Amino acid sequence: MRIAVLGGSGFIGPRVMRRLVEQGHDVHCMDINPNAPVLDPLRDRITITHGDITVMDDVVETLAAARPDRVLNLAYVLGASEADPHPQVRINILGMDNCFEAARILGIRRVIYASSLAVYGPQRLHGEQMVTEDDLCLGTGIYSVSKRFNEHQADWYNRAYDMAITGIRPANITGPDKLRGSMNHVQCQVLPAREEPVSFPYRDTMTLPLHVEDIAEVFVRVTLAEQTAYPIYNSGGHATSVGELADLVREFLPDAEITFGADEGGRDASGLFLMDNSRLVQEFEVEYAPFRQRVLETINEVRHSEGLAEVG
Repeated sequence: MRIAVLGGSGFIGPRVMRRLVEQGHDVHCMDINPNAPVLDPLRDRITITHGDITVMDDVVETLAAARPDRVLNLAYVLGASEADPHPQVRINILGMDNCFEAARILGIRRVIYASSLAVYGPQRLHGEQMVTEDDLCLGTGIYSVSKRFNEHQADWYNRAYDMAITGIRPANITGPDKLRGSMNHVQCQVLPAREEPVSFPYRDTMTLPLHVEDIAEVFVRVTLAEQTAYPIYNSGGHATSVGELADLVREFLPDAEITFGADEGGRDASGLFLMDNSRLVQEFEVEYAPFRQRVLETINEVRHSEGLAEVG
């Protein structure tokens, strides 16, 4: 199968493309930074072209040349300030529209894109219950609202042109090399692994981490599907407080310097941390690795890159 990945040099993209190549698929990657070092291990295995997702001609030319059976859009601005929304609007809204419209023009029916758990807003708006895809999307802020609008865009194209566009709402994706987006769960693992101190305001702040290798597998399975039963899927994740994660890290690094300003006060301000993914599990037979295992893997990847002895 021929697959085009837009924005492949980010945190998730290289893992997805590696899996696709290992399964024998022909992968074409368009990225604003085609010389990104993270793409180096894949350069002789995939086709990489320069392209700006905010420029319609770039997207059309890339997809016309690649002639893909599937398009996966992972191009997005994460963790940006709301002081200047214009770059986010161009990439996150116009870029997604360019992706959908270019696919329509070229007769590519199957498109997959990343939404986010941020569409739901904080957990307190939903009570202490698991949130499903049918629950209200109450997120505010430009990132959350952009993701909500992307879902409206996808729904419109599906209805107006009988396309098969599918979105995935990832949780707080974690891993050793994450640099943007939700970061407390990353810092709680990575900084102690480097033997650096880290501090957080509250021990009871909740998060919903999911390892990047696990979400990469989700994107691969959904991308390869001929059709999906639903237009949107929750990823689910491992609900935990930052304090509980710190305790887990200390199992492997007893001398880790992880401190908190207070034990309580963060839970009410936490983002969504109870997300039901029954729809994804039932249709795609997804089974995530144990969270404890993923934490140890993250610690040891960091320690290996820093020239430190591995643990566990």
